[in-house]
Amino acid sequence: MEDWIIWMMEQFGYLGVYALMAIENLFPPIPSEVILPLSGFMTVRTDLTITSVIIYATTGSLTGSLLLYGIGMSISRDKLEEWVERHGKYVRLTKADVNKAFHWFETYGYWAIFFCRMLPLVRSFISIPAGMARFSIVPFLFLTFSGSLIWNTALIYTGAILGDSWRDIVHYMKVYSLWTYVIIVVVAFLTIWWMRKGKGIRLWR
Repeated sequence: MEDWIIWMMEQFGYLGVYALMAIENLFPPIPSEVILPLSGFMTVRTDLTITSVIIYATTGSLTGSLLLYGIGMSISRDKLEEWVERHGKYVRLTKADVNKAFHWFETYGYWAIFFCRMLPLVRSFISIPAGMARFSIVPFLFLTFSGSLIWNTALIYTGAILGDSWRDIVHYMKVYSLWTYVIIVVVAFLTIWWMRKGKGIRLWR
């Protein structure tokens, strides 16, 4: 994968960085934890500049997020409630649960969109519930851009500083990603367990 990423940047320059980050949002197995430090390293090895790489990387992140946001908007609340009415009993979901979930996102969505941009896997998929909840597009764009800018800048600068040792940060980011995945699995497991116990998780008022 690293050779392909390098080839993309060598062949297409900034557009390659943009495309890689847009694809990363749509296809998480291509991790930004590798793309971004390597992009920073390429600013040392080629004519690419750090500022421009950050701009194109963040614009790519924004593009991928907008596409997923659009997919979320295509899933109407009515269709979701209809599905829950038909199949919700198998996973212990009701229309009330759907309404509470939307209410939670309306209340805490600002924080979720911003901070999730710095979490592996979740970074991509948070755009879908934002679209489903019809989260206002202007705050969505601002929060996505801000969170992505912080994440991208940190990893790109680190890659540039480390130079040939950029793989060191990739190693630590893989550990960070692994623990994030573990936490996601544990939270999902606990959520399912509580729901099956008929108690539900009350994150809302």
